Amino acid sequence: MHELTEQIQKEIRKVIIGKDDVIRKVLMAVLAQGHVLLEDVPGVGKTTLAMAFARTLGLDSRRVQFTSDTLPSDIIGFSVYDKETQMLSYKPGAVMTNLLLADEINRTSSKTQSALLEAMEEHQVTVDGVTHPLPDPFVVLATQNPAGSAGTQMLPSAQLDRFLIRLSIGYPDRAGQVALMKERHHANPLDQCRAIVDIPQLQKLIQETEQVYVSDAIYEYITDLAEATRANEYIQLGVSPRGALSVCRTAKACAYLEGRDYVIPEDVEQVLEPVCAHRLMLSGKARLHEYTAAGLLEEIKKTVHKPDVKEFQIG
Repeated sequence: MHELTEQIQKEIRKVIIGKDDVIRKVLMAVLAQGHVLLEDVPGVGKTTLAMAFARTLGLDSRRVQFTSDTLPSDIIGFSVYDKETQMLSYKPGAVMTNLLLADEINRTSSKTQSALLEAMEEHQVTVDGVTHPLPDPFVVLATQNPAGSAGTQMLPSAQLDRFLIRLSIGYPDRAGQVALMKERHHANPLDQCRAIVDIPQLQKLIQETEQVYVSDAIYEYITDLAEATRANEYIQLGVSPRGALSVCRTAKACAYLEGRDYVIPEDVEQVLEPVCAHRLMLSGKARLHEYTAAGLLEEIKKTVHKPDVKEFQIG
C-alpha cells in the first residue's frame, strides 16, 4: 500500500506546488482519522488543498463559509414537521459528508463553533434528542486567518484539542510561485485531479494504519514528552491525555507513510509539534520572554530521553 499512498501525494502535488510536507501531514491526519486546522493568511491555497484531497481520495465534500450569522442548524441540520407522517423529519446539515471544509471557522459565533464538537469527537450529531451517525470516513478541514482579528471568535481550548494537527501552508518559494502562475494561466489543475482511491480502499488504508505496531518504549517516550510539557515552568496547560493519544495515532500514520509497520522515535519527533503546539497554553512568563509553543516543544525533545532502536524492535 506504500505505492498507493505515494500516488495520492503525487496527484495532490499537481495542484499544490512546493508544499510536500503539508500534503504529507494532511494525509497522516486522514489515515489517523483526525481533523486538520489550517491557520494561514488568505490566498495560499487552503481551500484548494481541501478540494484536491476530496477529489484524490474519492470523498464526498461540502464547504461552509463561516460568517457571524451562520447558525448551528446550518452545520448539524434541523427537524421539520412532516404533515403526511405527522412526525418530525430530519433535514441533514453540511456535516453529513466525508470531508467538511469549514472555511474561516473563527469568524462565526461560539455557539456555532460548538455545534461541531460532538461531530468531531464522536462522529455523530444529535438533533431534537435523536442521534444521527456521520458518514465514514469523516474529516473536518478547518481554516482560520490569523492576520485579521475584526469579527473573529477565538476557538476555545476544548475545540482546539479536537483538531489532530494544526498546519500552516505558508507562501510558496520563488520557483513555486513561478510554476504556479504558469500552470494557472492556462487551466485550473483541479480539473485534472483524478481519484486515486475510493472510499473502501481508503478505509482499508486507515485499518492498516491502525495495525501499525507501537512498542512499550514508544508509549513511554510519548508519555515522558507529555509529562515534560505539564511540568514546564513556561507552559500553563500541557499536553492532555487526548493529545498524547493523538501523538500516538499520528506517529503510526507517519510510520505507515514511510512504508513501515512499526513506529520509531523519529516518527514521534516528526509529529510532535503539529499535533501538540496548538494544545499548549503558555504562561505569562513565556509570553514575556516571547517563547513560542513550537520552540518549547523543540527544547523538550532535547531533554527527554529517546529510546534506542534495540529497545522497541518487534518481538
